[in-house]
Amino acid sequence: MASITDGIFARAVALRVYGLAAITLGSVGLISGDFAAVWQPVPKSFPGRSALAYLVAALFLAAGLALQAKRSARMGALVLTILYSAGVVLLHLPQIVSMPSVFVEWSGAAEQLALVAGGMLAYAFCAASRTENTERLIRIAQYLFGICLLFFGAAHLIYLKPTADFVPKWIPPGQLFWAYATAAGHFAAGVAILTGFAVRLASILLTVMFIAFSVLVHGPNLVADPSHFNWAANAINFALIGSAWLIAASYVSPVRSPS
Repeated sequence: MASITDGIFARAVALRVYGLAAITLGSVGLISGDFAAVWQPVPKSFPGRSALAYLVAALFLAAGLALQAKRSARMGALVLTILYSAGVVLLHLPQIVSMPSVFVEWSGAAEQLALVAGGMLAYAFCAASRTENTERLIRIAQYLFGICLLFFGAAHLIYLKPTADFVPKWIPPGQLFWAYATAAGHFAAGVAILTGFAVRLASILLTVMFIAFSVLVHGPNLVADPSHFNWAANAINFALIGSAWLIAASYVSPVRSPS
């Protein structure tokens, strides 16, 4: 069983999942000619907004494709890290500065930082050899992701009713239970990553939880309403799956580089 899990969460597999998420995000942007809604809050009045949206989408698509091949993977990881970091610095940070008491601005930035952490891990995994610097980069990315998870858990509790409303009503024992349970799941995974306690199991279960969000929440919402918002929500959750997959892979012994 351990060898099967190691294979699923191998670094090469995680890199491809993270890259596929970027391809999805880029494709959504190119098709819609727009940014990913609240996750890329570029003002409607921004000069050349449409052209910039196409450019950013094309960069996501190209970087995601680059991650699918060994020769170009590290460059793809670097581009994605820069893109997600730019989103934090240029889009989310100003929102926090202007509205520091609004928690959703902090949790929105945390979502982007979690994707930055994924890019940092992808870049480190693509290094030609393991060095002290790459190991340090991996540790920084792990801690950053762990902190982000605490913000995710807090957001589920602060916005408890909206979180519960996302849960399909047919899932027992009820929507409110799963709102609390997913908050606890985020907190538990964050603490595990920050303390190193049961971290491999926690990171794998976290990845499964993010996948469940796609299957049970975001996917059905998209089928019911194929709006740009729901396409973007699916793409961003896919990206979070990719980052969580990379976190889980960082606690599994390296096997093979992507080919």
